[in-house]
Amino acid sequence: MAGHSKWANIQHRKKAQDAKRGKLFTRLIREITVAARMGGSDPAANPRLRLAVDKALGGNMPKDTIDRAVKKGAGELDGVSYEEIRYEGYGTAGVAIMVDTLTDNRNRTVAEVRHAFTKYGGNMGTDGSVAYMFNKLGVLSFGDVGDEDSLMEAALEAGADDIVDTGEGSFEVLTTEENFVEVKDAMVAAGFEPELAEVTMRAENEVAVDAEQGVKLMKLLDVIEELDDVQNVYTNADIPAEAMEEE
Repeated sequence: MAGHSKWANIQHRKKAQDAKRGKLFTRLIREITVAARMGGSDPAANPRLRLAVDKALGGNMPKDTIDRAVKKGAGELDGVSYEEIRYEGYGTAGVAIMVDTLTDNRNRTVAEVRHAFTKYGGNMGTDGSVAYMFNKLGVLSFGDVGDEDSLMEAALEAGADDIVDTGEGSFEVLTTEENFVEVKDAMVAAGFEPELAEVTMRAENEVAVDAEQGVKLMKLLDVIEELDDVQNVYTNADIPAEAMEEE
């Protein structure tokens, strides 16, 4: 079993921010559209679309809104064509930052991302400059599960790669991207509904920053996350809890 991780706290914070800012639907619609365009309109045969639809339903998105996004992506309805672009760079204390976007105007997007990095003490890097520090994996976060042994047994039987004790009875179940949907379905069938379930990028090694650096870094991350074309932001920073609270 892997050791304690603060990543779940950051992810929960990000999810709350998205909802508060009213951006969650926009991001989910774009992801559904791109997933349907790349892999077809059948969620059963398109794991990326299945994951996006599940997120949308979990965010209380109306089914007709989801259906329209799927049809637009599959070419059944007219719609904007989005392009996936990843930007990489460095923030305060040299921590790595990776920004995934979906955009219909790459010139606008790169200008906005570069401006955010520059204004808040960071700098853009070249393609591949930090991506090698991250691994793509599926993460299922569980709150106070009560019966820890049953959770671990269910996760192992489902084919999970690892189980992380995040403290106070909370756990993360880690999977490969390919096995994510299968493991999630098996955990739900076993009676364990995750509080958060996603395929994400996670750093192999975290870089500790102090409270002052953490506050500056959170400002940079928040500004990037607020950009309309940004879908996800990842960092290898280990940010103190007091920095997130102060920010």
